[in-house]
Amino acid sequence: MTIIAPYTGDLFPRPAIIYDEIVPTEGPPMRVLVACEYSGTVRNAFLARGHDAWSCDLLPSDDGSNRHIRGDARNVLNDGWDLLMVAHPPCTRLCNSGICWLTTPPPGKTKQQIWRELDEGAAFFSELWNAAIPKICMENPIMHRHAKQRITNYEPPAQTVHPWQFGDPMQKRVCLWLKELQPLSPTKIVQLPKPTFCVRKTGDRAGKKYNYYFHQSKSGHERSRFFPGIAKAMAEQWG
Repeated sequence: MTIIAPYTGDLFPRPAIIYDEIVPTEGPPMRVLVACEYSGTVRNAFLARGHDAWSCDLLPSDDGSNRHIRGDARNVLNDGWDLLMVAHPPCTRLCNSGICWLTTPPPGKTKQQIWRELDEGAAFFSELWNAAIPKICMENPIMHRHAKQRITNYEPPAQTVHPWQFGDPMQKRVCLWLKELQPLSPTKIVQLPKPTFCVRKTGDRAGKKYNYYFHQSKSGHERSRFFPGIAKAMAEQWG
């Protein structure tokens, strides 16, 4: 089966992803919910394996698929899914890189608003993580201590992976929280391009140089898209 997932509407689009090398599953197909995904990257990887996969997000699907549920993923958690794949629940207030905003809010925000958004983000993560679904994968960056304290039944991530371990020449630490799923095995180690040095604009290290393979020159919409190599490995190793 060949599934083509074009990316559109972004200043820095990735090329279309063609899942024509994925072998169909030998077992019975699963009902797969890919929550917080509008790109279709993970959904299409599982579709190519022959599974009944659906993405869900508040935004419309980038590829116009009719296998996309537009709305709050929490409203469909009890619809008989075999596997919940959360590609990218909102991490703005949970991730360690944003802990500075808890003490010094960004322009236009108050400290009270930031802490309320942290509570809301942790509650959302908790509801997905504790859903009554047999197999669950949660994906997020490294969390700060305040987020961990607020998540119900929090556990450390089962593993941390990078896109370059799965054929995508990018570096970004991807933490995976797993229930009834085995950690992913790397599929294709590739060399990273020479890093571009950037200058931090905010925070305690403002003005200092750093190298970042992933975020530079990408919008928030683009950064929220998942990596096709990891998505392919998820479909092949879990489906």
